Amino acid sequence: MNQYEHLANSVVYSIRGSKAALVHKDSSLKLVGEGRSAFAFRISGTDLVIKVFFPQFEKVAAEEAEIYKELAGNPFFPSLHESGSNYLVMDYVQGMTLYQCLVNGMPIAAGHIEEVDHALTLAREKGLNPSDIHLRNIIITPDDEIKLIDVARFRQTKRCSQWEDLKTAFYKYYRHQRFPKKMPVPAMNLIAYCYKRGMLPTIN
Repeated sequence: MNQYEHLANSVVYSIRGSKAALVHKDSSLKLVGEGRSAFAFRISGTDLVIKVFFPQFEKVAAEEAEIYKELAGNPFFPSLHESGSNYLVMDYVQGMTLYQCLVNGMPIAAGHIEEVDHALTLAREKGLNPSDIHLRNIIITPDDEIKLIDVARFRQTKRCSQWEDLKTAFYKYYRHQRFPKKMPVPAMNLIAYCYKRGMLPTIN
């Protein structure tokens, strides 16, 4: 058992309703993200993050590992260093997600949107179909560069309009002088809830 497998196996959680709650982990792991399929931890003393998937999502772990391998060399995505049956080890990306930018009032520039477009174009050139692009998986680094994370759905065949919708909202609303550049979390969550259920008017 290598060190990363040991770290992954140290993660213990319990299910509370529809969510997983962290119960135990190795002391060298700092929780930096949690989602429907995995917890993400920064490994102490390194610039690496280990993403530990729940047992029912091990197929997602294998799929995401293969996609990161296809994206190797693309500067807009973290590099994959190792993977196992239920974990991925990747570059730790410092910065703020676009979601955090909106909540904290950090400006988002047209150049950031253009960089995301370029990143997705490069991914498509690899034969991928970038999908599930949302505010929480686009990061602006301290060097003002764009990084994208969470690529497990980049091989799905159906069309995903999320990024095009976000981009349209940026140019049509966000850049307007009177549009609030800082939004409270409840408002952000309400917008996301309505969007997912098709309750928002079409943006065109």
